[in-house]
Amino acid sequence: MARLLIVHHTPSPATQELFEAVRAGATDDEIEGVEVTARAALAATASDLLAADAVVLGTPANIGYMSGALKLFFDTVYYPCLNDTAGLPYGLYVHGNNDTAGAVRAVEQIAEGMGWARVRPPVEAVGAVTGEVREACWELGAVTALAAAGEV
Repeated sequence: MARLLIVHHTPSPATQELFEAVRAGATDDEIEGVEVTARAALAATASDLLAADAVVLGTPANIGYMSGALKLFFDTVYYPCLNDTAGLPYGLYVHGNNDTAGAVRAVEQIAEGMGWARVRPPVEAVGAVTGEVREACWELGAVTALAAAGEV
């Protein structure tokens, strides 16, 4: 069975909405053969990442950067997973009150350094979460789950 790992930091109602939409897409009944595991960024480990066939990352944009929790996840897994996760399909969603550009850039630079393969453009939500953003997160979860199964 393929495995999708969702690593998220959800300190606000907005990031919780995005996370729930991603998880709903990833666990849609039409997607078969994919086990979805969600881990808070502060609890996710190198073992979780090494067991995954794809990963979705979720973070708020804090002071122009990813959350400290997601940064700690990367600091923890970077070297232990660097050689074994090249080509890993990944997706990203970010929520910010004013801007998401710095957070997106930072995550994408690390993912590129790890040799991961982005499956869709990041979902960037600024301000209130709209139905369009929830739909984009649902699609991100579904497509990344399909990528974990090798169907994308």
